[in-house]
Amino acid sequence: MSTDSSSQAPLVAHLIELRNRLLKSVIAVLVIFIGLYYFANDLYMIVSEPLRLLLPKGSSLIATEVASPFLAPLKLTFAISVLISIPYTLYQAWSFIAPALYKNEKRIAIPLLISSIILFYGGVLFAYFVVLPLIFGFFTTVGPSDVTVMTDINNYLNFVLKLFFAFGVTFEIPIATYLLIKAGVTTVATLSKKRPYVFLGCFVIGMLITPPDIFSQTLLAIPMWLLFELGLLAGRTVKVEIEEPEDDSEQV
Repeated sequence: MSTDSSSQAPLVAHLIELRNRLLKSVIAVLVIFIGLYYFANDLYMIVSEPLRLLLPKGSSLIATEVASPFLAPLKLTFAISVLISIPYTLYQAWSFIAPALYKNEKRIAIPLLISSIILFYGGVLFAYFVVLPLIFGFFTTVGPSDVTVMTDINNYLNFVLKLFFAFGVTFEIPIATYLLIKAGVTTVATLSKKRPYVFLGCFVIGMLITPPDIFSQTLLAIPMWLLFELGLLAGRTVKVEIEEPEDDSEQV
């Protein structure tokens, strides 16, 4: 009985620590949300600016549901709170797993962790400043001249958040590629040979994530492929350990 209880004690301690760190992450999101709630409408105006600037004269965003004017800014504020709290959440995750890592693993993990945060934010900013203006500039000019563009605020928010998440995750491709090479799952030479399939896969993923037009798909597929190439460049820095064959002369 004493052996079982002693073996269960570390597991219970880890579960308690995991719960506490998850709780801290949730509290961080709530604190940020409370601080930003007063600016919920202003935040929505900022996020909707790429479309509002390109709407034809006489057009505007509309709310087709009774609760949309309240729920849409609320949902956006919560999403931004989660986005802002990502570094703190990842810090909590790092603090939980760091004691189990070796020193050499920690030296690699810390730069990768920082790089992943920067790349994710970079993907969101790229979507906001580059992709959204191009997409909306295209959509608002190709329609019939007699059709007035009036987008629902909730549908617009869902569309934008989807793109933010897609590009944020897409910009993690260099990290994922590097980790696959570092872990020995694949090699730079193998991935280089599969480059045509990767290029095609980028367009397939772009087709599934973005709106059904070749313009939006290309805006996601091309950065995905370039980021994959960046991951290959980073993967070339990985030192491959080659096992030396045993010398038969030393065998008895």
